Amino acid sequence: MVHAQGMRQPGAQDLSRALSSSIQPTPRAPEAAGLRSADYIVAIVNSEPVTNNEVRARMRRVLQAMQAQGARQTPDQDELAREVLERLIVEKAQIQTAKETGIKVDDYAVDQAIQNLARQNGMSADAMRREMAGQGVTEKMFRDEIRNQMLMQRLQEREVDGRVRVSEQDIDRYMAEQRSQGGQTDMANSTINLGHILITVPERASPSEVAQRQALAEQALQAARSEPDFASVARRFSEGGQAILGMRPANRYPSLFIEAVGTTPVGGVVGPIRSAAGFHILKVVDKSANGVAAVVTQNHARHILLRTSPQLGEREAAQQLLELRQRLDRGARFEDLARQYSEDGSAASGGDLGWAGPGRYVPEFEQALNALQPGQVSQPVVSRFGVHLIQLVERRQATLTPREQREMLRDVVREQKLEKAQATWLQELRGQAYVEYREPPQ
Repeated sequence: MVHAQGMRQPGAQDLSRALSSSIQPTPRAPEAAGLRSADYIVAIVNSEPVTNNEVRARMRRVLQAMQAQGARQTPDQDELAREVLERLIVEKAQIQTAKETGIKVDDYAVDQAIQNLARQNGMSADAMRREMAGQGVTEKMFRDEIRNQMLMQRLQEREVDGRVRVSEQDIDRYMAEQRSQGGQTDMANSTINLGHILITVPERASPSEVAQRQALAEQALQAARSEPDFASVARRFSEGGQAILGMRPANRYPSLFIEAVGTTPVGGVVGPIRSAAGFHILKVVDKSANGVAAVVTQNHARHILLRTSPQLGEREAAQQLLELRQRLDRGARFEDLARQYSEDGSAASGGDLGWAGPGRYVPEFEQALNALQPGQVSQPVVSRFGVHLIQLVERRQATLTPREQREMLRDVVREQKLEKAQATWLQELRGQAYVEYREPPQ
């Protein structure tokens, strides 16, 4: 069987999850008490320094995230400094390894990652940059952090994915564990697919402006509850992001969303929910306690893939795909262009990927696909395989066969095994790095 490049291979992980773990607009938090302002070297990692200011900056981000999540206790500052320092050491070792082995992330990929991250946070890229600037993070710092996260992600994909295999026995064992629990798991361990409508609220909006935006959100809520086609309502009201966010583990959604939907049944709509971005309306499209839903949204897609190389960067590949997109606008057929230009195994069939449910594509690809309506073609999309042009042919609700449900469970088990494999690999990489500790961080 030929694997289409863009299909999620063993161990694929969501780039947006790796980014949001350490790059996330959050409310300001007071600077950690007792931190001194002078900078100095606290450790050397393979000849590259880690400075006290780097540790201080990351500590502030951790405290901000804790504050945003409603944490009531502040961690011991010395212990937090040690944990942050170890995290930075492991990150430096990964980034060094990625660069030494030829992994690159060009500006186009960084631009697209910023746009994706902004959409996930329900704001524009410019608004997110302003939010980060308000936290003392410059544009260059922000882009460098995004680029470094992408370097680490690509390195892990290359080094760890091949270690993970899921056998039929692994799936049987997982199913037996679920049965032994009576199929009951808490929300944190469930998977869920949410529909989303965002009504933005401008920064420094007056009370009357906020009231107007809230009134519009109430209209969207009533429409979402009374009309069967949520995507259509979202197209009418929403001012950011995609209408259907896709089946994913609950911990990959903002905690605000998961707390809001709580025990809401499939088909239920909640809102308006207020965040820094505005008002949100959420619909529970699918949900499952054992990692897979019996009824899912499936997409039938085609794509054209251009692989990147030292001779063809991501921006150049994207420009070529934009030219192909213009030919589509002039009447060319997608399948004909795919046969001629795509560098994927699906090229012979006109780029046809067939029907696929949630989790079958790498996250960047799936996110772009979910944002399309039947017949639409995406802008160029960067993934680990190269740069894609994606066409959504059809979308449907489908009841999965037992075999299809089992294959979706394979993805759930793979993610669990991948986390363990990554932890082992990181320990190995840390053990291979030369680390010299200097003065402790403060």
